[in-house]
Amino acid sequence: MDTDRDFNPPVGIAQDVGAGVRRILAPNPSPMTYRGTNTYLLGERQVAIIDPGPEDSTHLKAILTALRPDQQVTHILITHAHLDHSPLAQRLSRETGAHVYAYGAADAGRSEVMQQLADGGLVGGGEGVDAGFCPDVGLDDGAVIEGEGWRLTAHWTPGHFGNHLCFSMGGTVFSGDLVMGWASSLVSPPDGDLTDFMASCRKLQKLGAAVFQSGHGAPITDPAARLNWLIEHRTAREASILEHLAQGPSTAQSLAKTIYTDTPSALIPAATRNVLAHLVDLYGKNRVAPVSELTADTPFSLV
Repeated sequence: MDTDRDFNPPVGIAQDVGAGVRRILAPNPSPMTYRGTNTYLLGERQVAIIDPGPEDSTHLKAILTALRPDQQVTHILITHAHLDHSPLAQRLSRETGAHVYAYGAADAGRSEVMQQLADGGLVGGGEGVDAGFCPDVGLDDGAVIEGEGWRLTAHWTPGHFGNHLCFSMGGTVFSGDLVMGWASSLVSPPDGDLTDFMASCRKLQKLGAAVFQSGHGAPITDPAARLNWLIEHRTAREASILEHLAQGPSTAQSLAKTIYTDTPSALIPAATRNVLAHLVDLYGKNRVAPVSELTADTPFSLV
Protein backbone atom coordinates (compact mmCIF):
# COMPACT_ATOMS: atom_id res chain seq x y z
CA MET A 1 0.00 0.00 0.00
CA ASP A 2 1.21 3.48 -0.90
CA THR A 3 0.43 5.69 2.09
CA ASP A 4 1.22 9.00 0.31
CA ARG A 5 3.00 10.20 3.44
CA ASP A 6 4.16 13.42 1.76
CA PHE A 7 0.63 14.39 0.73
CA ASN A 8 -0.52 17.02 3.20
CA PRO A 9 -1.74 20.12 1.30
CA PRO A 10 -3.30 23.10 3.06
CA VAL A 11 -7.03 22.78 3.66
CA GLY A 12 -9.32 25.06 1.69
CA ILE A 13 -6.67 26.52 -0.64
CA ALA A 14 -6.89 25.97 -4.40
CA GLN A 15 -3.66 24.46 -5.73
CA ASP A 16 -2.65 23.96 -9.35
CA VAL A 17 -2.14 20.26 -10.11
CA GLY A 18 -1.46 20.66 -13.84
CA ALA A 19 -3.45 20.29 -17.07
CA GLY A 20 -5.59 23.29 -16.16
CA VAL A 21 -6.85 21.62 -12.97
CA ARG A 22 -6.93 23.00 -9.43
CA ARG A 23 -7.55 20.97 -6.27
CA ILE A 24 -9.10 22.09 -2.98
CA LEU A 25 -8.80 19.81 0.05
CA ALA A 26 -11.98 19.60 2.15
CA PRO A 27 -11.75 19.76 5.98
CA ASN A 28 -12.91 16.18 6.57
CA PRO A 29 -9.90 13.99 7.40
CA SER A 30 -10.67 10.54 8.80
CA PRO A 31 -9.50 6.92 8.59
CA MET A 32 -11.85 6.53 5.61
CA THR A 33 -11.03 9.82 3.82
CA TYR A 34 -7.30 10.21 4.57
CA ARG A 35 -6.45 13.96 4.55
CA GLY A 36 -9.94 14.78 3.29
CA THR A 37 -11.91 14.87 0.05
CA ASN A 38 -10.26 16.32 -3.04
CA THR A 39 -12.50 18.79 -4.89
CA TYR A 40 -11.35 19.62 -8.42
CA LEU A 41 -11.91 22.80 -10.46
CA LEU A 42 -11.23 22.94 -14.19
CA GLY A 43 -11.76 25.60 -16.82
CA GLU A 44 -10.81 29.24 -17.26
CA ARG A 45 -14.16 30.99 -17.74
CA GLN A 46 -16.72 28.20 -17.59
CA VAL A 47 -15.70 26.13 -14.56
CA ALA A 48 -16.58 22.53 -13.78
CA ILE A 49 -16.45 21.34 -10.18
CA ILE A 50 -15.78 17.64 -9.60
CA ASP A 51 -16.92 16.32 -6.20
CA PRO A 52 -17.84 19.41 -4.15
CA GLY A 53 -17.56 17.22 -1.07
CA PRO A 54 -19.33 17.00 2.28
CA GLU A 55 -22.02 19.36 3.52
CA ASP A 56 -19.68 21.96 5.01
CA SER A 57 -20.06 25.75 4.90
CA THR A 58 -16.32 26.34 5.20
CA HIS A 59 -15.62 24.20 2.16
CA LEU A 60 -18.40 25.87 0.17
CA LYS A 61 -16.80 29.24 0.93
CA ALA A 62 -13.38 27.90 -0.13
CA ILE A 63 -14.77 26.78 -3.49
CA LEU A 64 -16.52 30.08 -4.16
CA THR A 65 -13.49 32.08 -3.00
CA ALA A 66 -11.29 30.20 -5.49
CA LEU A 67 -13.33 31.59 -8.39
CA ARG A 68 -12.10 34.72 -10.14
CA PRO A 69 -14.62 37.50 -10.97
CA ASP A 70 -14.63 36.38 -14.63
CA GLN A 71 -15.32 32.73 -13.77
CA GLN A 72 -18.70 31.03 -13.54
CA VAL A 73 -19.43 27.50 -12.35
CA THR A 74 -21.40 25.86 -15.15
CA HIS A 75 -21.20 22.16 -14.24
CA ILE A 76 -21.10 20.24 -10.95
CA LEU A 77 -19.93 16.65 -11.51
CA ILE A 78 -20.25 13.85 -8.96
CA THR A 79 -18.17 10.68 -9.04
CA HIS A 80 -20.47 8.90 -6.56
CA ALA A 81 -23.01 9.46 -3.81
CA HIS A 82 -21.02 8.92 -0.64
CA LEU A 83 -21.39 11.53 2.10
CA ASP A 84 -17.85 12.80 1.61
CA HIS A 85 -18.34 13.53 -2.11
CA SER A 86 -21.85 14.63 -3.10
CA PRO A 87 -23.85 16.44 -0.37
CA LEU A 88 -22.45 19.94 -0.98
CA ALA A 89 -23.62 19.78 -4.60
CA GLN A 90 -27.10 20.99 -3.72
CA ARG A 91 -25.97 24.19 -2.01
CA LEU A 92 -23.28 24.85 -4.60
CA SER A 93 -25.92 24.50 -7.31
CA ARG A 94 -28.15 27.04 -5.57
CA GLU A 95 -25.26 29.46 -5.19
CA THR A 96 -24.07 29.21 -8.79
CA GLY A 97 -27.08 28.10 -10.84
CA ALA A 98 -25.08 25.18 -12.23
CA HIS A 99 -26.70 21.80 -12.82
CA VAL A 100 -25.52 18.65 -11.03
CA TYR A 101 -24.36 15.78 -13.25
CA ALA A 102 -23.92 12.15 -12.17
CA TYR A 103 -24.65 8.60 -13.30
CA GLY A 104 -27.88 8.56 -11.33
CA ALA A 105 -29.44 8.56 -7.87
CA ALA A 106 -27.75 7.00 -4.86
CA ASP A 107 -29.10 3.52 -5.62
CA ALA A 108 -28.46 3.63 -9.37
CA GLY A 109 -26.19 1.01 -10.92
CA ARG A 110 -26.52 -1.54 -8.14
CA SER A 111 -26.21 -5.15 -9.34
CA GLU A 112 -29.02 -7.66 -8.87
CA VAL A 113 -27.24 -9.65 -6.18
CA MET A 114 -26.37 -6.48 -4.23
CA GLN A 115 -29.99 -5.36 -4.46
CA GLN A 116 -30.94 -8.75 -3.01
CA LEU A 117 -28.62 -8.13 -0.05
CA ALA A 118 -30.02 -4.63 0.40
CA ASP A 119 -33.58 -5.94 0.33
CA GLY A 120 -32.53 -8.43 3.00
CA GLY A 121 -31.56 -5.62 5.34
CA LEU A 122 -27.84 -5.12 4.68
CA VAL A 123 -27.12 -1.40 4.75
CA GLY A 124 -24.11 0.49 3.45
CA GLY A 125 -20.95 0.74 5.48
CA GLY A 126 -17.85 2.89 5.27
CA GLU A 127 -18.19 6.50 4.23
CA GLY A 128 -21.99 6.61 4.44
CA VAL A 129 -24.49 7.03 1.63
CA ASP A 130 -26.00 10.35 0.53
CA ALA A 131 -29.36 8.58 0.31
CA GLY A 132 -31.32 11.56 -1.02
CA PHE A 133 -28.88 12.34 -3.80
CA CYS A 134 -30.36 12.70 -7.29
CA PRO A 135 -28.64 14.63 -10.10
CA ASP A 136 -30.27 17.19 -12.36
CA VAL A 137 -28.72 15.42 -15.36
CA GLY A 138 -27.99 11.70 -15.62
CA LEU A 139 -24.86 10.67 -17.49
CA ASP A 140 -24.63 7.45 -19.47
CA ASP A 141 -21.37 5.57 -19.89
CA GLY A 142 -19.36 7.43 -22.53
CA ALA A 143 -21.28 10.70 -22.20
CA VAL A 144 -19.33 13.84 -23.09
CA ILE A 145 -19.59 16.99 -20.97
CA GLU A 146 -17.91 20.14 -22.17
CA GLY A 147 -17.48 23.80 -21.45
CA GLU A 148 -15.30 26.55 -22.82
CA GLY A 149 -11.76 25.16 -23.01
CA TRP A 150 -12.44 21.72 -21.52
CA ARG A 151 -14.05 18.42 -22.48
CA LEU A 152 -14.70 15.42 -20.22
CA THR A 153 -15.86 11.89 -20.95
CA ALA A 154 -17.83 10.04 -18.28
CA HIS A 155 -16.99 6.38 -17.64
CA TRP A 156 -19.41 4.29 -15.59
CA THR A 157 -17.13 2.43 -13.20
CA PRO A 158 -19.16 0.67 -10.48
CA GLY A 159 -17.41 -1.38 -7.84
CA HIS A 160 -16.73 0.99 -4.99
CA PHE A 161 -20.27 2.30 -5.47
CA GLY A 162 -22.99 1.47 -7.97
CA ASN A 163 -23.34 4.97 -9.42
CA HIS A 164 -19.60 5.62 -9.58
CA LEU A 165 -18.22 7.58 -12.52
CA CYS A 166 -14.67 8.39 -13.53
CA PHE A 167 -14.06 11.35 -15.83
CA SER A 168 -11.29 11.50 -18.44
CA MET A 169 -9.78 14.63 -19.97
CA GLY A 170 -6.86 13.93 -22.26
CA GLY A 171 -4.28 12.01 -20.25
CA THR A 172 -5.93 12.88 -16.92
CA VAL A 173 -8.55 10.66 -15.29
CA PHE A 174 -10.49 11.78 -12.23
CA SER A 175 -10.75 8.36 -10.61
CA GLY A 176 -12.94 9.16 -7.60
CA ASP A 177 -12.68 6.43 -4.99
CA LEU A 178 -12.30 3.57 -7.46
CA VAL A 179 -8.52 4.02 -7.58
CA MET A 180 -6.52 5.83 -4.90
CA GLY A 181 -2.84 5.81 -4.07
CA TRP A 182 -3.00 5.93 -0.29
CA ALA A 183 -5.18 2.83 0.16
CA SER A 184 -6.98 0.11 -1.74
CA SER A 185 -10.55 1.10 -2.51
CA LEU A 186 -13.25 0.05 -0.06
CA VAL A 187 -15.64 -2.49 -1.58
CA SER A 188 -18.48 -2.78 0.92
CA PRO A 189 -21.70 -4.60 -0.09
CA PRO A 190 -24.39 -3.74 -0.95
CA ASP A 191 -22.94 -0.44 -2.22
CA GLY A 192 -19.68 -2.02 -3.34
CA ASP A 193 -19.49 -4.96 -5.72
CA LEU A 194 -16.18 -6.75 -6.28
CA THR A 195 -17.20 -8.25 -9.62
CA ASP A 196 -17.93 -4.74 -10.88
CA PHE A 197 -14.79 -3.37 -9.22
CA MET A 198 -12.48 -5.74 -11.08
CA ALA A 199 -14.25 -5.05 -14.38
CA SER A 200 -13.97 -1.28 -13.80
CA CYS A 201 -10.24 -1.52 -13.05
CA ARG A 202 -9.72 -3.38 -16.31
CA LYS A 203 -11.83 -0.79 -18.09
CA LEU A 204 -9.56 1.99 -16.81
CA GLN A 205 -6.51 0.04 -17.97
CA LYS A 206 -7.70 0.53 -21.55
CA LEU A 207 -7.72 4.34 -21.21
CA GLY A 208 -3.92 4.54 -21.01
CA ALA A 209 -4.03 7.56 -18.69
CA ALA A 210 -0.91 9.48 -17.69
CA VAL A 211 -2.21 10.50 -14.25
CA PHE A 212 -5.15 9.72 -11.97
CA GLN A 213 -6.49 12.53 -9.82
CA SER A 214 -8.31 10.60 -7.12
CA GLY A 215 -10.96 11.41 -4.55
CA HIS A 216 -8.44 11.26 -1.70
CA GLY A 217 -4.67 11.49 -1.58
CA ALA A 218 -1.96 12.50 -4.02
CA PRO A 219 -2.04 12.22 -7.81
CA ILE A 220 -1.25 8.73 -9.10
CA THR A 221 1.53 9.24 -11.62
CA ASP A 222 1.78 5.60 -12.73
CA PRO A 223 -1.85 4.54 -13.21
CA ALA A 224 -0.95 1.30 -14.98
CA ALA A 225 1.17 0.11 -12.06
CA ARG A 226 -1.49 1.07 -9.53
CA LEU A 227 -4.23 -0.77 -11.43
CA ASN A 228 -2.03 -3.85 -11.72
CA TRP A 229 -1.39 -3.74 -7.97
CA LEU A 230 -5.11 -3.44 -7.16
CA ILE A 231 -6.00 -6.40 -9.38
CA GLU A 232 -3.16 -8.54 -7.98
CA HIS A 233 -4.07 -7.55 -4.41
CA ARG A 234 -7.66 -8.70 -4.88
CA THR A 235 -6.57 -11.88 -6.64
CA ALA A 236 -4.30 -12.75 -3.70
CA ARG A 237 -7.11 -12.07 -1.22
CA GLU A 238 -9.39 -14.36 -3.21
CA ALA A 239 -6.81 -17.15 -3.05
CA SER A 240 -6.54 -16.76 0.72
CA ILE A 241 -10.31 -17.00 1.15
CA LEU A 242 -10.50 -20.14 -0.99
CA GLU A 243 -7.64 -21.70 0.98
CA HIS A 244 -9.48 -21.16 4.27
CA LEU A 245 -12.80 -22.42 2.87
CA ALA A 246 -11.04 -25.65 1.91
CA GLN A 247 -11.05 -26.39 5.65
CA GLY A 248 -14.85 -26.11 5.81
CA PRO A 249 -17.77 -23.66 5.50
CA SER A 250 -17.34 -20.26 7.11
CA THR A 251 -19.00 -16.84 7.35
CA ALA A 252 -17.51 -13.58 6.12
CA GLN A 253 -16.93 -12.47 9.70
CA SER A 254 -15.11 -15.65 10.71
CA LEU A 255 -12.95 -15.50 7.61
CA ALA A 256 -12.11 -11.85 8.25
CA LYS A 257 -10.99 -12.57 11.80
CA THR A 258 -8.85 -15.46 10.54
CA ILE A 259 -7.30 -13.68 7.55
CA TYR A 260 -6.90 -10.12 8.87
CA THR A 261 -4.76 -11.09 11.86
CA ASP A 262 -2.94 -7.74 12.01
CA THR A 263 -6.09 -5.62 11.70
CA PRO A 264 -7.32 -3.68 14.77
CA SER A 265 -10.61 -5.02 16.12
CA ALA A 266 -12.34 -1.72 15.30
CA LEU A 267 -11.66 -2.34 11.60
CA ILE A 268 -12.87 -5.95 11.50
CA PRO A 269 -16.39 -4.89 10.41
CA ALA A 270 -14.87 -3.20 7.33
CA ALA A 271 -12.72 -6.28 6.71
CA THR A 272 -15.82 -8.45 7.00
CA ARG A 273 -17.54 -6.39 4.30
CA ASN A 274 -14.49 -6.85 2.13
CA VAL A 275 -14.56 -10.63 2.58
CA LEU A 276 -18.30 -10.67 1.87
CA ALA A 277 -17.62 -8.83 -1.39
CA HIS A 278 -15.15 -11.56 -2.35
CA LEU A 279 -17.58 -14.33 -1.39
CA VAL A 280 -20.36 -12.85 -3.51
CA ASP A 281 -17.93 -12.48 -6.41
CA LEU A 282 -16.81 -16.12 -6.02
CA TYR A 283 -20.47 -17.16 -5.83
CA GLY A 284 -21.03 -15.48 -9.19
CA LYS A 285 -18.07 -17.47 -10.57
CA ASN A 286 -19.55 -20.72 -9.18
CA ARG A 287 -16.48 -21.22 -6.97
CA VAL A 288 -18.39 -21.03 -3.66
CA ALA A 289 -22.03 -21.19 -2.59
CA PRO A 290 -24.02 -20.03 0.44
CA VAL A 291 -25.19 -22.96 2.55
CA SER A 292 -28.57 -21.26 3.02
CA GLU A 293 -30.35 -18.16 1.75
CA LEU A 294 -27.84 -15.44 0.82
CA THR A 295 -27.43 -12.88 3.60
CA ALA A 296 -24.47 -11.05 5.11
CA ASP A 297 -24.20 -13.74 7.83
CA THR A 298 -24.63 -16.87 5.69
CA PRO A 299 -21.79 -19.43 5.81
CA PHE A 300 -20.23 -20.22 2.43
CA SER A 301 -18.66 -23.44 1.25
CA LEU A 302 -16.56 -24.45 -1.73
CA VAL A 303 -18.48 -25.76 -4.74
